[in-house]
Amino acid sequence: MPKIVFLWTDVALWLMVLGALAYVWHVRRSPNLRATWGRVARDTPAMCSAIVLVAFTVVGLLDSVHYRPQLPPVPGAAADAAPVYAPVVKSALDGLLAGTVLTQPERNYSEPLAVKLFLKETMLVDDKPVRDFPRLRGAATHLTDPDKEYRGDVLKRLGLGLAGGLGVALLSAALLFACLARRARSSAEAAEAMLGGRSDVPWRAMTITFAVLCLTVGALAGLSSGYHALGTDRIGNDVLWQALKSIRTALVIGSLTTIAMLPPAIIFGIAAGYFKGKVDDAIQYLYTTITSIPGVLLVAACALMMQVYIDNHADLFDTSVARADLRLFLLCMILGLTGWAGLCRLLRAETLKLRELEYVQAARAFGVSHWRIMTRHLLPNVAHLVLITVVLEFSGLVLYEAVLSYLGIGVDPSMNSFGSMIDGARLEMSRDPMIWWSLMTAFLFMLALVLAANLFADAVRDAFDPRTRRYKPGRMARLGGWFGRRPAPALAAEPRPSKSGDAP
Repeated sequence: MPKIVFLWTDVALWLMVLGALAYVWHVRRSPNLRATWGRVARDTPAMCSAIVLVAFTVVGLLDSVHYRPQLPPVPGAAADAAPVYAPVVKSALDGLLAGTVLTQPERNYSEPLAVKLFLKETMLVDDKPVRDFPRLRGAATHLTDPDKEYRGDVLKRLGLGLAGGLGVALLSAALLFACLARRARSSAEAAEAMLGGRSDVPWRAMTITFAVLCLTVGALAGLSSGYHALGTDRIGNDVLWQALKSIRTALVIGSLTTIAMLPPAIIFGIAAGYFKGKVDDAIQYLYTTITSIPGVLLVAACALMMQVYIDNHADLFDTSVARADLRLFLLCMILGLTGWAGLCRLLRAETLKLRELEYVQAARAFGVSHWRIMTRHLLPNVAHLVLITVVLEFSGLVLYEAVLSYLGIGVDPSMNSFGSMIDGARLEMSRDPMIWWSLMTAFLFMLALVLAANLFADAVRDAFDPRTRRYKPGRMARLGGWFGRRPAPALAAEPRPSKSGDAP
């Protein structure tokens, strides 16, 4: 049995998942929240983006289950000897990809779907030194004659991958149709809702998005069964494998930093707006001072102090993964504790308006404590600002991590991240011939993650912000208008009694 390893970020990430599930349960019990999230569910770009975000989250959670494999017993060891575990920490994602081409390193660069290395090396051919491109040792080893077999083998693996992805998409579509048919009165209504788009929830667009995602994953999986689908980097590691491992880092940076930012922003923002006076002046002075310092310099100073502490207490970490994970966790705390000023300003301004309303004044007149007023009357009325800021800050923090890693003050160099991939591609882009696939892969993965998060955040903002909330007719109402259907006639108004009080 392997030994389960609990890293700081693993625990934090899974606690956030449990918190999200608890919030879903709370939404199901609240009619108002259910109606608000229903508006998000009717937004087509948001629901298509949610499918992409779920796919990234699944990969990140698989990479957040770490363990140390158990080593085989030493010959001649006693039967009751304690088990020995490997010093290398692996994740569930590593276990799923074990034995594939993704985990087979090369000696150097190789292009996507290449058979040979990208750079020439000196080899001995018939006891004579020859300068040529050597064959890869981890990919395309099944080809005996690459010149004749390469094209057909690539097309075959691509076709099998696309067929597998299409099969998964069709099976999922069939399960969705069965669920819709069970809820609807007939299969025809379910077909209209799913294929004709005649439903409030955009099932057709979500099905198409999921099918495209399945085809993309299937194509990459099929090609990666025998080749490095997106090439390798300077030390021979598969670029697709690095991108998959970087997803967890992006999710941790975006989510954990946002959670760390909320407590000081909520407490100081509501307190400054409610108490005003000296409390407001002190809090304003604090966040004005923080925002006056350049953010990169402040984060760099905190990160360097954190690194000195880790270097001076190396005996606290039994593996290099635990050391790198603690650095990532502390980096999230630093970013959260230095980036709360923006949300604090928003909450202060909103609280200044809410404290003058009648129900808050009545609570103060009845002698309700300040803490109860802030938690029962003010906090629920600024919750929409908190939720909107959380979803909007996620994508910005993912991009900010790339900038910090590019400057060398981000995550540990041994940990995969999109910023590290971009930093490693600095010199590769200036080579001749240019090595472009590492930067392209990091760009595409970050674009998909950040774009999906932004589209989903826009829908959440429109649904929860009462100032931007606008009437949007349901999909069935719009279809009824397009096909010439008229709304049902209004009920006749009841006759009003005469002024004299006699019956009509």
